[in-house]
Amino acid sequence: MELTRRSVFVYAVLAAVWLLVVGWQIQEHHRVKEAARTDLRNRSKDIAKTVSAFIRGLRFRGAVLQERLEPVLTELVNARTNELINSSELMGITLLNAAGEPIARAGAPIDLEQKDLLQEGERWGRRSVTLVNPVDLGATLTAEGVTNPTVVLPPFHDLTNNTREGRPFQRRPPRPAEADSSNWVAGSNANAEISSQTNTSSTRDREGNRREEGRPRRPPWLRWMSEKEYQSLLEERALHGLVLTMSMETFQAATTHDFWLRSIIIILATISVLGSGLAWSNLAKTSELQIRLVRASELNTHLREMNLAAAGLAHETRNPLNIIRGLAQMISKREDAPSEIREKTRGIIDETDKVTAQLNEFINYSRPREVRRSPLALASVIQEVVRALNYDLEEKHIRVEVKGEPLTIEADEQLLRQALFNLLLNAVQAADNSGEIEVLALKRNASEAALEVRDNGPGVALDQRTEIFKPYFTTQKTGTGLGLAVVQQIVLAHGWEIECVPNEPRGAVFRITHLKLAA
Repeated sequence: MELTRRSVFVYAVLAAVWLLVVGWQIQEHHRVKEAARTDLRNRSKDIAKTVSAFIRGLRFRGAVLQERLEPVLTELVNARTNELINSSELMGITLLNAAGEPIARAGAPIDLEQKDLLQEGERWGRRSVTLVNPVDLGATLTAEGVTNPTVVLPPFHDLTNNTREGRPFQRRPPRPAEADSSNWVAGSNANAEISSQTNTSSTRDREGNRREEGRPRRPPWLRWMSEKEYQSLLEERALHGLVLTMSMETFQAATTHDFWLRSIIIILATISVLGSGLAWSNLAKTSELQIRLVRASELNTHLREMNLAAAGLAHETRNPLNIIRGLAQMISKREDAPSEIREKTRGIIDETDKVTAQLNEFINYSRPREVRRSPLALASVIQEVVRALNYDLEEKHIRVEVKGEPLTIEADEQLLRQALFNLLLNAVQAADNSGEIEVLALKRNASEAALEVRDNGPGVALDQRTEIFKPYFTTQKTGTGLGLAVVQQIVLAHGWEIECVPNEPRGAVFRITHLKLAA
């Protein structure tokens, strides 16, 4: 129970560590993603500042012609490498007026109807991001403290043909003083002198209309417009901000690279946690197995002691049985003993012999097997064992045939004789009268041989072919069930193998394999 609680605690700690690593990597990925967003916003601001610098460079007297501005913007969009800015991510530029309407554009079109774009200042898509950058696009401050915005003028023929409030703009004919360029410049200088008078509360325009202080001064070439027309032009064409469309290729590449990096870290962390859990599980199983081995060793020691005690008890029990048998024989040989007493003493002798035989087999089974190998002629050992069983063979009229090659193996002679004796005795008990037993020795390969004992008895059932080698398991009425168990002990002590297979067409075959041939 303590080991189970410890395992649960270890697994909980490993799971907590894994969750901590996963959460940390997710947080770091979001941080890298937000840093990439911030970096893209900063690059858009740099591009916006560069666009503002270009507009200020193109501005003259507060105005920029659209047909001069748009090619510059297009060049910025199309240029994949630029020494001034990194415009490889720039996809589109749109200049806006105060109402958020486009004045000039270049590159990819931008949908300005989306509310989230103007409210939040940016809109992130799958492949591009649209950013609104309200920056200084070239407004100047006059001596009266009036801000003159940069006006993007359309082509002059579009300006003069533009229709407002149901009537076209009509350009006034130039005055004589303004006919030539020198007078035009002079008029401009005069206008500059007037604008420098900061103490006057009001001024007049060229048509004699009074202009209130604080209103932006119009460029000299737009003075042919009325005040209302000029204010309408400012509302539509004065620059207020710009919208940039940036490619998210670099952003996606950075976030994708970081995503796979974090994923690899999470996978490695998962493998580490699983490996640690498996290692702990194996360690727990190993500890449990070690405990079981210690207990099994203690039990084995106890069984060995019990085995020795049982063998000693059997040995001590055999001596009184011999005394009882001797007394019964003495009584049966007395001449004055009644016939009934003699008959009962013979029964005592028979039962004593049976118990003594069982005790001898038990002692033999409990005896440790110490193998002392030596080269043995297998055929001669087989012949000697057959001669030892000659009386039993003749009693049941069983014919034994020894076949095979003359092989020399390495084995303990006494143990090999005992194993062959028990196998042949088992075959004699299984065979019927006038049965046949065959002993076959054959060579398997250059270093190993096999030995088979065949009989034509009833055979062994399939479910009993492994049970037959267990102690006290027998299919014979008179057997003790220790003969084949002793055979298996001897076979395993030599490093051999034994199996029971059916003999065709009738009977059983006990096959010993992996007998080592003598050099």
